[in-house]
Order: sequence, then structure tokens, then C-alpha cells
Amino acid sequence: MAAKILDGKAIAQKVRDEVREGVARFAAAHGRPPGLDVVLVGEDPASVSYTRSKERMSNEVGMRGRLHALPADTTEAELLARIAELNADDTVDGILVQLPLPRHLREHAALDAVDPAKDVDGLHPMNAGLLALGRPGGLAPATPAGCMRLLAEAGVQLAGARAVVVGPSDLVGRPMALLLLAQGATVAIAHADTRDLPALCREADVVVADVGKAKLIRGDWIKEGAAVIDAGTNRDDAGKLVGDVDFEAARERAGWITPVPGGVGPMTIASLLETTLRAAEARVAKR
Repeated sequence: MAAKILDGKAIAQKVRDEVREGVARFAAAHGRPPGLDVVLVGEDPASVSYTRSKERMSNEVGMRGRLHALPADTTEAELLARIAELNADDTVDGILVQLPLPRHLREHAALDAVDPAKDVDGLHPMNAGLLALGRPGGLAPATPAGCMRLLAEAGVQLAGARAVVVGPSDLVGRPMALLLLAQGATVAIAHADTRDLPALCREADVVVADVGKAKLIRGDWIKEGAAVIDAGTNRDDAGKLVGDVDFEAARERAGWITPVPGGVGPMTIASLLETTLRAAEARVAKR
């Protein structure tokens, strides 16, 4: 029996509708909408397109979205000064520094400079630490948060489930593993070179892939009825966008599966907007 397709576009629209309602309530209560500011250094085409999408979608749900486009030769001191300005601006509730930065800039210096209460990418050590310790109050990265929403919408039972996360990135894999762990799953973190990766995947009730290798995870690696979340984005030999999972083969065994494109991707920006609203609410609650 073929897997149920987890429609990221439809679920992302549901999230945006919820955020739009929350933004309206926030604006009515506080006299301003939540503000999301994205800092882009340089003109990497993918980053330009992605940041413009964030700006547009934040405005569509009623937020004040703003893009700060800095030249590629921006110095680290200039970048940190702009971040400090945004930290001090009370109309800014979420700050996102678009990665990757030009090679002459230290990513950790920029990410660590963001006010943790406004760190909607969830990459500040304080937010990462709260997540790792299982404590409330932190902000989680948007992609794993979106993946968790997909699993929730599918009704996947995580308590007691075995999960494997393939790809231990700071932005997706590591926080995803921690979010699954917080829901009672037994989690293994793997990578492309993990010994006997197929056997590890075959034991998993939930497989999350974000390793950056096209169709690495084969259909016969998937346990019957498992939930498969594919966060990978790659180009195959024909230039077609594909995930880390062999979708057609895996869908014959999985219970639920996300397509690429149209699965995890749409959820990322929707979850970012949700996190920004939550950050705004948390900030005003502390006053």
C-alpha cells in the first residue's frame, strides 16, 4: 500500500493562516505588528531569492517584514553593528542572519551577536542549549519545527517510537533529534558514512533525512509503515530537484512520506513566521 503524502504546501498554508490570526491579535493588543528583520550579506542568488520570500510572506500574514541587504564586502564590525541596532530596536521581534555568509565573515560571531530572545533561527548558543537540556523558553530552528508539525498533522505516534535522523547539521539534524527526543522517541543520529546505515534505517519508525546526497536512502531501507521526512534538496543528473530519499521506491513501503519539492520546504518559512510571532509574544510578556 502506497504511503500517504504529507502535503507541505497545504499544511504550511494552515500554519500561515494561524499566524495571520495571531498577528492580528498581537497588533490589536500592542499597537504594532510583530517585526521580522532578515540580514543578507552579498548577492548569492539562492539567498537573495529565499530572503525575498521571507520578506514577502511575513508581510502577507500582517507582520512587518524587512530585508537588510548589505554589500558582499561588508566588514565583520559593520555586520555586528547592524545586528546591535536590530537588537536595540523594540519593533524588531525576530532577527535572522541569512547563511552562508561571505567567507571573510565568521558565522558564529554573527549568530552569537543576535539577542537570544530575537533569535528566530534558534542558532544562538542559549537557545541551542535550552533545547539540548529540554528546558522551555528557547526558540527552535524553523525547518525541524516544521518537520515536527508535519508529523503531528499525520498523527504519527512519537512516544516510544524509534527514530533515525540522517545528517547532523546544526540547523536541521541536531535540533530535529532533540525535538523528537522531547516527544519520547528513541533517537539515533547518523550521517552518510555511518556503518550499516541501511540496517539502522530499517529499524526506524521515523526517518528524517537531511544529508545532502540525492536519493541516498533507498526504498528497501524503509520499514513498513514508517514516517519518512525528507529535508534534502539536491539536483539529479537531469537537473531535477530531488530529496535525499528515493521517493518512488520509499513510498511503496512507508506509511507517510514528504515529497521534494512540496514537503518540508514550504514548512520552513511558515514555521519561521510562527516562531517570530511566538518570540514577539514572549518579549511583551516579560515587560
